[in-house]
Amino acid sequence: MMNHVERFRAVMSFEPVDRLPRWEWAMWWDETIARWKTEGLPPDLDDVFETSEYFGLDPYKQFWFSTTESTIDAKQHHVEGVVSNMDDYLRILPRLYPDHSRAIAAMASWEKRQQRGEVVVWITLEGFFWFPRTLMGFVKLMYAFIEQPELIHRINEDLLRFNLGLLDQIARVCKPTFMTIAEDMSYNNGPMIGPDFFEAFLAPYYRRLMDRVKDMGMLTIVDTDGDVTKLVPWLQGVGVEGVLPLERQAGVDGMRLRQQFPRFALIGHYNKMVMPFGEAAMRAEFERLMPLMDTGGFIPSVDHQTPPGVSLELYRVYRRLLDEYTAR
Repeated sequence: MMNHVERFRAVMSFEPVDRLPRWEWAMWWDETIARWKTEGLPPDLDDVFETSEYFGLDPYKQFWFSTTESTIDAKQHHVEGVVSNMDDYLRILPRLYPDHSRAIAAMASWEKRQQRGEVVVWITLEGFFWFPRTLMGFVKLMYAFIEQPELIHRINEDLLRFNLGLLDQIARVCKPTFMTIAEDMSYNNGPMIGPDFFEAFLAPYYRRLMDRVKDMGMLTIVDTDGDVTKLVPWLQGVGVEGVLPLERQAGVDGMRLRQQFPRFALIGHYNKMVMPFGEAAMRAEFERLMPLMDTGGFIPSVDHQTPPGVSLELYRVYRRLLDEYTAR
């Protein structure tokens, strides 16, 4: 029987596995947890990792390295949209790129568990579209690509330096199994920028980051919502090896992606909108995914956080079906 690390690495490498991982990459909305606590979820269960264990999911431990606060649980909304020009950026620069030494030191104990195959450690870094958009807001960012290219390059050069520094620190205490990059640069109609802007403003920084990541032996997966179909070849071109969450409501077709990109890792794609409609609907969704599950390189997971319209009883049905179908 494979351990959790062996299983993840094997399925993402298109190798045989004893079963697929049972993992919720995005966990659950706060409103969902609040509802479930009125329906029998232990009231003192607040830690995401412990909640995952409560539901019998495979143990995955995420470390998200914020660009604004020295905690993996940081929220960025207090800086969103505050930058309009280079002067604004330089003014708030002292508030950015914090010291994550304490969080990184805490990874050492998780690395010991990972070496025993008991838990999969993964890190999240913020990406070269995500962070400029956080600072500027969407509209100002779109104008800046044309009117202030030097500002975008300055932000991304600083972000790259920050992320590379984090990787150097992390490598001394832990070798994470994989990395996600937070981007959210696609929505229902596809990418929010075209290939020329991607190549000019994002690709150079991705390539330099990927050189270091591959030295550490980590798989790299980009986290971007919406329809990723047009984006995948751009990501492949800079060394990214996978994408999530493959949102069904955005029209993503996982089998079409697999046919176009036979060796690209895929995670998610289970349509969360069917979950309130009961076991038959949830089973039909697993049946839809079975051909993709059979191809390898794919882990089924709710295609974003489980919404509050799903009762605790219904989520337990989903968990039972997840066990059944990942074991096939």
